[in-house]
Amino acid sequence: MRRVVYTKVGGPDSIAIIEDEDPRAGKGEVRVRVHRAGINFADLMMRQGLYGATPDFPFTPGYESSGEIIEVGEGVEGLAVGQRVLAMTGFGGYSEQVVIDARRAIPIADSMSYDAAASLGVTYGTAYHMLVHLGGLEEGESVLIHHAAGGVGTAAVQICQALGVTNIIGTASAPKREFVEKLGMRFVDRETENFVEVCKAATGGKGVHHAIDPVGGSHLMRSYKALRRGGKLYCFGASAAVPGENRSLFAALRMWRSTPKFDPLKMMNSNKAVFGVHMGRMDDESLFQSHLRALSSMLERGDIEPIIDSVWRFEEVANAQRHMHERKNRGKVLLDFE
Repeated sequence: MRRVVYTKVGGPDSIAIIEDEDPRAGKGEVRVRVHRAGINFADLMMRQGLYGATPDFPFTPGYESSGEIIEVGEGVEGLAVGQRVLAMTGFGGYSEQVVIDARRAIPIADSMSYDAAASLGVTYGTAYHMLVHLGGLEEGESVLIHHAAGGVGTAAVQICQALGVTNIIGTASAPKREFVEKLGMRFVDRETENFVEVCKAATGGKGVHHAIDPVGGSHLMRSYKALRRGGKLYCFGASAAVPGENRSLFAALRMWRSTPKFDPLKMMNSNKAVFGVHMGRMDDESLFQSHLRALSSMLERGDIEPIIDSVWRFEEVANAQRHMHERKNRGKVLLDFE
């Protein structure tokens, strides 16, 4: 089989495709033939050595894949060869074949495409965990979504709308205005407009109920200021540390130094909450599986529909990641291993 490898810290030119032996499923594991693998912004940060909890270089990235089971290990029940699954790989998803803990293989309906399945895990799983599980999102509330045209952003707006939330503000770059507005959001140009003022104006001066922020650094405090009393801020990324395809230690340091320290007393007085979210660091497997089952049901009902920006042959993974570095994607970017 072939797989993608990050050979060293660096830009897209540090990515290689290598031949390797087919893996074998051990006890409690299944082996999956991969059809699609999702690319997430975290994958780009890993390549630059800016993401915690990654294997030592060289390693194969990829949090999520979709495909079919081709081998079932000893002691596995409820899964069979030929079954179509979403494979939450953690790492290693950029491979023609991958072996995973059977508990992280989520069966998918025959009606669900491999594209949709490979888009559910990280982007929709993250948005659902933040807004629904942590935030208790309710009809009639208001939401601020940064990077509104990206994978998590497009997932978040669909989840909001499925739950009856219509007052949604989305920030993005100017070329993505039409795309964001068609999704049903009030567009805010992240370069020229003050999103805090827009949020206040859209909520009668109170601020939004929820704000999801993958930018990090000083941007977090502005998102916090956009909240009303009792509002919730979800921090789940650090895109400010990755301004381009090659690592910038200056940008990473600037982001780290500008990251706010939230005062518990002020938080008490405003009844605001700040959540840190890292789906790769969840200890409760059953919780994440519950999220995915709920999302699968929403997809089958037509409440959500993953927006696929592009599908690239896995040999073109470097160009696919450049596409994301240039902030060109509108929705999910996938790799094709068929």
